[in-house]
Amino acid sequence: MRIFCTVVFSSLVAMAAHATDVKTDIGTVTVTKMVDDLYAPWAIAFLPNGDQLITERDGDLYYFDDGKRHKVSGVPAVHAQGQGGLLDIVVSRNFANSREVFLTYAEPSDAGGHTALAVAKLSPNGDQLTNLRVLFRQKYTSKSTHHFGSRVVEAQNGDLFLTIGDRGNGKLAQSMDHFNGKVVRVSRAGAAVIHSYGHRNPQGAALDNAGNLWTVEHGAKGGDEINKPVAGKNYGWPIISYGRNYSGTKIGEGQSREGMEQPALYWDPSIAPSGMMIYSGKLFPKWKDQIFVGSLKFDMISRSTTSGATATEVERLFQNKYERIRDIREAPDGSIWFLSVGDGAAYRITPQ
Repeated sequence: MRIFCTVVFSSLVAMAAHATDVKTDIGTVTVTKMVDDLYAPWAIAFLPNGDQLITERDGDLYYFDDGKRHKVSGVPAVHAQGQGGLLDIVVSRNFANSREVFLTYAEPSDAGGHTALAVAKLSPNGDQLTNLRVLFRQKYTSKSTHHFGSRVVEAQNGDLFLTIGDRGNGKLAQSMDHFNGKVVRVSRAGAAVIHSYGHRNPQGAALDNAGNLWTVEHGAKGGDEINKPVAGKNYGWPIISYGRNYSGTKIGEGQSREGMEQPALYWDPSIAPSGMMIYSGKLFPKWKDQIFVGSLKFDMISRSTTSGATATEVERLFQNKYERIRDIREAPDGSIWFLSVGDGAAYRITPQ
């Protein structure tokens, strides 16, 4: 008993040493570093018991059990160039029975790489993926190392929403013959249909508490967007945008066109958004139904309220405290976790 108590006390002391109290608009919260020594972390997912899976863009997947790190074998080969590599990870809603997890990644090909989505089973001890099966491969391949997307979200009926960037070829975001610049709906059997189009590079996606899909995407120079994609709708890229080309010239026809949707929210200047969570309200009731988006450029988390299909940014959390926030997720206990690329760490937000 004495040894057990000593171990627990030491763990609590270590966690307390990595905890910081930070003021927010709803009061003070505690931010605790839970995992460090990560290299280019891209996504975090939670098992039902709260254990974590974290991807690193170069191709490694780690399972964390009470803070203990286990490298997971059986991960598919990835095209780890530029913005490509091992990207998103999501734990299936029926994981307790299926042990299935979903992975998105840049899959190698002779022509460069393309966005792919796979499903696999996590072994009982968490150190191996088995029965890996590719559900979707983007048909278009490119030597470009930009704009792979990609996030995956499990819809309420078990289908998967997959976001795919335009791969640097904006005109294909308007082509219904290509998956570039699209939100794609993929069945568990692997059938894929275009859900919405005219997107540039969506690196965040989440369901709200009513089951509606929201996405966040990179603009060019300005024009980062939050959207609430509706099936069959055109979100404009590259014909309309609130951003400009990096040269300063106008993009397409301007900011609006009949038959093309307006964003729920846009940022100018760009915040370089990546990762999106819509909060349940479990530990922070005042944040219920609000959108949280990580910022790679301004080292902060953007918090927005929503009304219908519009969103309004109301707070920028932790600005300049944590470097390049890549992903943000809610854990089963209602705590909020985020990944900092610059810090190589995962942090947890809890009430003070």
